[in-house]
Amino acid sequence: MQPLSDLDQLLARMQPQLDPGRYAFVALPAGCVLDPAHIVASVRESEGLSVVIPEQVALDLGLPVAFRAAWITLTVHSDLAAVGLTAAFSEALGQAGISCNVVAGVHHDHLFVPVEQARPAMEALHALARSVA
Repeated sequence: MQPLSDLDQLLARMQPQLDPGRYAFVALPAGCVLDPAHIVASVRESEGLSVVIPEQVALDLGLPVAFRAAWITLTVHSDLAAVGLTAAFSEALGQAGISCNVVAGVHHDHLFVPVEQARPAMEALHALARSVA
């Protein structure tokens, strides 16, 4: 399937899906060896490698958790060059008082929101999709 770039189509078809797990944003300490299969997302920063991993993995390894998150995937196949999708869902979540950390994959956008706000985030995203459908 071809990726979509039309904003109205992206919003109407985003179909957010809530992952049942809990995820942790952590900065890996120097010398920490982590099974790559556990890494959901990563970014190399000047301070070191930041990763998103299942919360239980972080706890088992004794890693300090910077942010505990629920993972929402927008299941629409979005074009990485599409304009406005991130702004639209960020605004909807912001109006609901929900912070959001976004990771773009080749096929989908992945939103990490505070665990305790997962349901309200899903409601805000569904409302946004209905507003353009």
